[in-house]
Amino acid sequence: MAAQFLLNIVIAFLWTLIADELSVNTFTSGFLAGIVIVFLMRRFFGQQFYLRRVYAAIKLLVIFMTNLLTSSIHVINHILKPTIRIKPGIFKYDTVLEGEWEIPALALLMALTPGSVVMEVTPEGDAVYIHAMDVEESKDMLLRSVVRYEKAIMEVTR
Repeated sequence: MAAQFLLNIVIAFLWTLIADELSVNTFTSGFLAGIVIVFLMRRFFGQQFYLRRVYAAIKLLVIFMTNLLTSSIHVINHILKPTIRIKPGIFKYDTVLEGEWEIPALALLMALTPGSVVMEVTPEGDAVYIHAMDVEESKDMLLRSVVRYEKAIMEVTR
């Protein structure tokens, strides 16, 4: 992936040198031409096209932002009620993520989402314990967001 990006940058610089015009527009057009060239040469690299991971990272960011917004609204609704009737709890979630990047990424994304936090990862790394602000009401919503996070993290890292 890094080789594809570096090749794209080299193509953009060569495009700028050949055009004999040092400007952002020339470099950008060279970069876009480089994207097309690298895309056509992608089978020679033995890896997937590098912009696919960039797209997956942007998709993960959008998923996080929507979950952040919806869970913030959910927490605000609980706070603004005259009587707070929440039932906090802890549940175990078996994850398919593995490695030293994927599980911490899931834990950090969950910690940044209001109303939930990953308390512990099992020593084997195959399950996490999640504390939810209101287990009865928000467990299904939380599980859906964890599954979306898992899929998005796997698209970025694998």
